[in-house]
Amino acid sequence: MKEQLTLLEPQLKSVFKYLHENPEISWKERRTTDYIKGILEQEGYEVHTFADSTGLYVEIGEGRPVVGLRTDIDALWQEVDGEFQAHHSCGHDAHMTMVIGVLLLLKRLKRTWRGTIRVLFQPAEEKGQGALSFVDRGLVDDMDYLFGVHVRPVQELSDGTFCPALYHGASRLLCGQINGVESHAARPHLGKNAIEIGASLIEALKTIHIDTMIPFSVKVTKFQAGGESGNIIPAKAYFTIDVRAQTNEGIEQLHDGIERTIRAIESLYEVSIDLQEQVRVAAAEVDDEAKDIIEQAIIESVGEEYLRPPVITPGGEDFHFYTVKRANVKAAMLGLGCGLTPGLHHPKMTFNKDQLIVGVEILARTVLGAFAQAEKEALSC
Repeated sequence: MKEQLTLLEPQLKSVFKYLHENPEISWKERRTTDYIKGILEQEGYEVHTFADSTGLYVEIGEGRPVVGLRTDIDALWQEVDGEFQAHHSCGHDAHMTMVIGVLLLLKRLKRTWRGTIRVLFQPAEEKGQGALSFVDRGLVDDMDYLFGVHVRPVQELSDGTFCPALYHGASRLLCGQINGVESHAARPHLGKNAIEIGASLIEALKTIHIDTMIPFSVKVTKFQAGGESGNIIPAKAYFTIDVRAQTNEGIEQLHDGIERTIRAIESLYEVSIDLQEQVRVAAAEVDDEAKDIIEQAIIESVGEEYLRPPVITPGGEDFHFYTVKRANVKAAMLGLGCGLTPGLHHPKMTFNKDQLIVGVEILARTVLGAFAQAEKEALSC
């Protein structure tokens, strides 16, 4: 396997270079989809695309078990060197490169297995919507296993170390509008100041508590009110609340608390406050069997000394919607330690690209290990 990986390395470096230099935001990954489709069709794979969406998938083999491998394909929209642009600062260019590498490697290994490999190139992870769209298409309904990968910052994994599961937290992004009453600043008693109402809301949100054993946070991350004139009591204010909890149960409790808090502020000031959910991401539901398969793949690829325990991280990943929506799927996500600094979503994020080829090997061994595990279970029945 390692000999074939060495031969593939120059091609994968070229793939990464293209993907990194041509980022596209959620639901607009058209060139990315076409580029991946072209590579895989050139390798002889039958590629399935969608008339109404970006993204694609590939199937190899037939029958059960069905072993899935998923990568996200979208980029962030952020300010880089003073200019807003699409930018791969979350590592999706690396994830795509590794998953493409697995497909290229499996073809060259010419190994056989009993069952189906289904590889998902999923759009719109950053919007928290892409996984749900693939669930709606039925792409995981018959899956037995599903594996993913994510590069990790040095605060979680040092360069050249790997973990068999990532316990991401749940998150929600809520957008709201305060509907007060405008008046002259000299007559504030005739108005209902949206800024004052917002200040009360921000303070009230700090009183929301859940089980202290569950890490959580609730904070206002955007607040806009007022116009050009400073002598007008503003009626409208717009805000965003970022909500996070390490468990799916915790995030539900926080959401309920936010709803109660907003209703209380409405009653106190006799105004209306509109609230809408913009983004929802589920917390990880990791399967122990899937985790053990990745762990064995790490040991076989780099040795036990480079294996690290599963990482608990406050970040979010829509990968976990697959298991929340389809509990029959045994899923886990490989954590790739690659010297990533200064952090995910930072405009200057960088990492050791040499670890991508290691990631390809671990993921390939993971997929093959899942088939071996399924065959072992079948023989024991």
